[in-house]
Amino acid sequence: MTNSAVGKPWVVPPVQQLLIRDLLTRARAWAPRRTITYRDLREHDYAEFFARIDRAAAMLVGLGVKAGDRVGVMDWDSHRYLELFFAVPMLGAVLHTVNVRLTPEQMGWTIRHAGDSVLLFHPDFLPVAEGLAASLPDV
Repeated sequence: MTNSAVGKPWVVPPVQQLLIRDLLTRARAWAPRRTITYRDLREHDYAEFFARIDRAAAMLVGLGVKAGDRVGVMDWDSHRYLELFFAVPMLGAVLHTVNVRLTPEQMGWTIRHAGDSVLLFHPDFLPVAEGLAASLPDV
């Protein structure tokens, strides 16, 4: 055991897995009605936020996403992106944020290089996604 700067020993808690689902479950249990505000545009409490994340995870499972898969996301800083930020790793998949400021060719390269199996995008990016579809046969 190492001593701290004030001469008292550090107390190391038992090792626990730090999983996103566990963090959200704990927040929901401790403060289910506590409000989460997103950019003054949306408000949810932890219980509702957790339910939205579960729905996003179920949608991903419906698309065939499984542990180890990479999920590309083309979105603005939105509540949907925040929900995916939790839902994707809860499934054991990897969230790949596609830089929407790149050219379509560069986006296509990063999506192929990352090995994304699914690409989720904001409706603003539908023309880009349609343009990339032919060059992304595995997505």
